[in-house]
Amino acid sequence: MVQPQKQHGPDLEADTLRIAIVTSSYHAEITGPLRRAAEQAFLDAGGQPDRLICIESPGTFELTAICRGLTVDKGHRTPDAVVALGCVITGETTHDRYICQSVSEGLTNLTIQTGVPIAFGVLTCQTMEQAKSRSGGEHGNKGLEAMHAAIRTAHVIRGLDSGGAPQA
Repeated sequence: MVQPQKQHGPDLEADTLRIAIVTSSYHAEITGPLRRAAEQAFLDAGGQPDRLICIESPGTFELTAICRGLTVDKGHRTPDAVVALGCVITGETTHDRYICQSVSEGLTNLTIQTGVPIAFGVLTCQTMEQAKSRSGGEHGNKGLEAMHAAIRTAHVIRGLDSGGAPQA
């Protein structure tokens, strides 16, 4: 395993956070690199391996149900944030639109209802080449970006919960 390299800035410190990563197993050649980058980003930010929860989802559509199971009324076991990772490729029908809209609305509604931020790391691409480019290729890795968003958002919410003002 690569040694964690601490990121700079207090908004990217994960040492006190408990974060879950929920990853669709569909298009595993894309979602695997997304998950690995998210895991490494957590460790690089000082996150403790025993405070990282990794769960596999059968598909992207099921991400919402699993994220709900993690965030609804779990008390002290509720994660500070969740990273939802998936990949939907446009096909010959409009099926992809229904999946993407349902998942994005579902995860947004869960975040609003529970107060637990869910970072949207679902690739919605026209081609497999586009997906590869966004899962470690020339356009970076959206798993890493989603983990950074989750860590930062968890800190903002903690600040608000403790009476602090959001930073500009």
